[in-house]
Amino acid sequence: MTILCLDVGSTWTKAALVGPDGALLGTAQHPTTPPEVLTGIDAVTAELHATGAEVLACSSAGGGLRLAVVGQERLVSAEAAYRVALSAGAKIVHVAAGELDGADIKALRASAPDVLLLVGGTDGGETRVLAHNAKRVAANRLRAPVVLAGNREVRAEATAALTAAGRTVIATDNVLPDVGELAPGPARAAIREMFLTHVIGGKGLSRGPRFRRLVRAVTPDAVLRGVAELAAALAGSDAPGAVLVVDVGGATTDVYSAVATVDELAGRSTVELPPDRRTVEGDLGMRWSAPGVLAEAVAERLIDAAEAESLAARAEFRAGAVDWVPADEAETAVDGRIAELAAVLGLRRHLRLVAGRLGPQGVGLLVLSGGVFRHAEPARVEAVVTALRADPVLRPVLRNARAVVDQRYVLAPAGLLAEAGHGAAGRKLLTGALGLL
Repeated sequence: MTILCLDVGSTWTKAALVGPDGALLGTAQHPTTPPEVLTGIDAVTAELHATGAEVLACSSAGGGLRLAVVGQERLVSAEAAYRVALSAGAKIVHVAAGELDGADIKALRASAPDVLLLVGGTDGGETRVLAHNAKRVAANRLRAPVVLAGNREVRAEATAALTAAGRTVIATDNVLPDVGELAPGPARAAIREMFLTHVIGGKGLSRGPRFRRLVRAVTPDAVLRGVAELAAALAGSDAPGAVLVVDVGGATTDVYSAVATVDELAGRSTVELPPDRRTVEGDLGMRWSAPGVLAEAVAERLIDAAEAESLAARAEFRAGAVDWVPADEAETAVDGRIAELAAVLGLRRHLRLVAGRLGPQGVGLLVLSGGVFRHAEPARVEAVVTALRADPVLRPVLRNARAVVDQRYVLAPAGLLAEAGHGAAGRKLLTGALGLL
């Protein structure tokens, strides 16, 4: 049976039809059609003649998954929860640590999270902060559903306080059962369940239950799983090493990394990193966030004030005309320059967060994703890759990495396939579509 993999985004609904052996049989896309996204889904299904295929879907429509994190203290519990969130396909909109007070509650409410991840303490350790925070969340106008993943000794008390106040809560195993021991799996699964069950239905994307039944993951979670599958597929190849993906979009630049082999430095950090990670840079993008790219590029000395001034008007125009497509070489070149700067900045930030931890063999494969790269001429893509390799911060990391473009947009479909038990097909799809056979 063929498998139809769908990604329902805020702007486009993308589809990939995959054979049982992982062969890519066709792709299609259609503008997403709120308030009834099934119209767009039906359109791509018809274009690919995929009626009767098994359907796997992910979605970031309606803004994706906004996650706020509340922990006991930033260096341990909050940091652990933050890193769990990085591997759960979520956009972190707020992080708080310690006992919540009135100002903290106000800031938390203002961040408008879809899900609140509430943690604190190692198992058998301190209980006061988690109990206090659960009661403050219960008593205030914080309506986001809660994933509770802290000290098991206070789990029942915290759950009772939240549910008594009418909050939706999933209690799961501690993200930090012992000092230095990060256990992201249960919290990650709970965040996904919360998103699918309690969040996506409230986005106003479809009138009936069919769409909620189709969606299996938030899109970045599916992409992250695809990146992890790609790292695993390359582990036994002639070019093993970590996989690094930079996806430059209109509003954000997302960076993913995955390692198939954990290096020997694992015991050196207080809270260990998961092997697959994602960061979201909300001030770096091709349209909404183009001015932010220039501001940050000046701050990091990637460009001088003169170049920033020459590009400022073009960046402001793009921020106000988010659907605009360049029609001449000069504007296409400006897009290419903004994309290049966003990629450098996003990769630099990601490497800082993961402390350069990309396994014992470094980066083996760099994947460029996003429409600005998929639709670019080969020479322009090569210019971006050259700039990335020349950057003094990125040069040591990318020196030996092979670079490819995700032309067919297969990372999310591969992640969906792996999650549905079609791992071999997903890896075949990745290696074939990315030219890695």
